[in-house]
Amino acid sequence: RPGSGGGEKSPTIVIQSHVDMVCEKNRDSNHDFMKDPLNLYIEKGWLKAKGTTLGADNGIGVAAALSLLEMPKETTLPPLECLFTVDEETGLTGAFALNGEIIKGRTMLNLDTEDWGEICIGCAGGGDSSLNLPIETQEAPSDFLSFQLSVEGLQGGHSGVDIHEERGNAIVFISSILDNLCQNTDTRLVSLEGGDKHNAIPREAFATILISPEAVSDAQIIVSNKENGFKKEFGSLETNMQVILSGLKSSPKSSLTKKSQKNLINLIRTLPHGVLKYSHDVEGLVETSNNLASVKINNNHYNIVCSTRSSIAEALEFQRERISIIANSYEALIEQEEPYPGWAPNINSPILEITKRIYSEMLDTKPNVCAIHAGLECGVIGEKVDGMDMISFGPTIKGPHSPDERVEIESVDKFWTLLLKILKALTVK
Repeated sequence: RPGSGGGEKSPTIVIQSHVDMVCEKNRDSNHDFMKDPLNLYIEKGWLKAKGTTLGADNGIGVAAALSLLEMPKETTLPPLECLFTVDEETGLTGAFALNGEIIKGRTMLNLDTEDWGEICIGCAGGGDSSLNLPIETQEAPSDFLSFQLSVEGLQGGHSGVDIHEERGNAIVFISSILDNLCQNTDTRLVSLEGGDKHNAIPREAFATILISPEAVSDAQIIVSNKENGFKKEFGSLETNMQVILSGLKSSPKSSLTKKSQKNLINLIRTLPHGVLKYSHDVEGLVETSNNLASVKINNNHYNIVCSTRSSIAEALEFQRERISIIANSYEALIEQEEPYPGWAPNINSPILEITKRIYSEMLDTKPNVCAIHAGLECGVIGEKVDGMDMISFGPTIKGPHSPDERVEIESVDKFWTLLLKILKALTVK
C-alpha cells in the first residue's frame, strides 16, 4: 500500500502475520475444519469458538493487516508491505521459503504476540524430532478381556508460551499407567495414541489393552491409584482431568509382543517433557524445553514427535542430540528437521523506543518488554533481511492451540489503536 495522508515519502514499514491456524477440537466435536465455519460466541467480553480452536492466533494479525490495506486514502500512513506467511504453526516453512530480496522495508511490526501490554523483542529457536519405533505383534490371548484406557480433560495449550505452567501431558500420564499395569498385572497393549500437533501440549491419550480375567480387579485399583496420584500432583491445575478404564465389547485379534510394548512404553517414559532449563540472564524466562507432542501408530511402527525449543542454539542442539541418543538406544529411527533460528533481543531498537513511548501513553505505565519461549517468524525473517528492526505485539489471547482459545475483545480495540499510532509516528511528512 502506498503511503497516504502526507506519509508518501516515509520509509516502508512491513506488517507481518501468518494465515494458518492450529486446528484442534474436543473429542466430542464433529467439526470439520476443511468445510465447516467456526461456531463463534461471546462470553464475558471474550470471543470464543464452540469446541474448537478460534484461530485468533494469528487471524487477528491478518485481519489488522487487511484492514490497513483498506484504510481511506486520506489516512496518514507510511508505505506498507503486508507480509502474510503460511505454515507458521507447522515449522515456519513459509518464512523459510521467503526470498528476502523482495522485502524493501527495514522496520517490521509482527502482530503475533498474545498479551496486551507486552512488547516482544526476542524468541526461542527450535526444531522437531520424529521417532519411528518398529514393533512386532502376536495373536491376542482368546480369554483376555479388552478395555480402553483414556486420559482426558487436560488443558493442553501452546508448547512454548504455556510450557512453564507445568500443565499435565496426557501421553506422559498414560505411559506411566501402562508401565504400572504391565509390570504388576498380565496386561497386553493393543494400541496407543495421544496428542496431535507438534506445538500443542497433549490433552488426551487413549490405549486399547487386554487384561487377563484374574487381573482385572488389580488393574482397576492401579488405574484408580494413578488417577488419585495425578490429581494430588496436578489437581489445582488440571481440574477437569479424567482417567477412565472402560470395557470394550469387541476383542482385538492381536497385541504387541511383550518386548515391543516394553520398548514403546520405556521409550516414551525416557523422553524428556517440560521445562529443561531457565535462563540465567532473564528471570523467569524458559531457556530450553521439550514437548512430547504425539504418539501415533503407522503400520508396524509407532511415530513419536518431540518439539524442542531453546533461546541458545547450542542448548537446542544438545537436547536434540540427547533425543537422538535415546531413540538409538531403543532402535528407533529418527528424523530431525532443520532447526529454525531464534530472535536475539535488541534493546537499542529504534522501533522499540517508539512503541514503548506510545504504549506508555496508552497504558499510563511502562509496557512489559520481554522475550518469549516460542517460535516467532521474526528470527527467520531477520536472517533473510539484513538490518531489519523488529518488534512484536498484539491483543490478549488465552489458550492458543487448544479448544479453550479465546481473545479479549476490549484488547483488540486497544491493539488496533496502538498499531495506528505507531504507524502515524513512523510517518515522515
